[in-house]
Amino acid sequence: MARRLRPVGLEFAESAPLRLVFAREVGAAPEAVYSALADDMTGWPEWFTAVTLCRPIDGGAGREVRLKGGTRFRETIVAAEAAQRYAYRIDETNAPGLRALLEEWRLTPAGTGTRVQWTFAADGAAPFRFAMKLGRAGMSRAFRDAVTALDRRLAAANA
Repeated sequence: MARRLRPVGLEFAESAPLRLVFAREVGAAPEAVYSALADDMTGWPEWFTAVTLCRPIDGGAGREVRLKGGTRFRETIVAAEAAQRYAYRIDETNAPGLRALLEEWRLTPAGTGTRVQWTFAADGAAPFRFAMKLGRAGMSRAFRDAVTALDRRLAAANA
């Protein structure tokens, strides 16, 4: 059963009780990375293996996302700043223990490529926060693998 989460704004990326921040440099330009994040939502499963479905909803103002294992999210896009930032908050989910969640992708030029920073900002019951802290290494690996796959995908598209 889907549960509604507390609506949060961009400031939650800095103030959340649980913040996991990951960063990696890629060879693709910020514009290309941003386009893959924001414009090609349906392409997410091609590079982020945990994602099985990602599609725009509400006329493009939101997203429906499904993950391996059956977790589902209904999201609202809260920032779409071309080649700089893409962020969304989760409005509904079937994930237990979660009270609020915002994900922010920041893009900054790095030489001829991009520094990609992903912030996972959440609030939840104590067991959820504990599990997420234990799962940090796995999330780091998932981020690293996803961004590497995205970079390869973007390089192949430009070849």
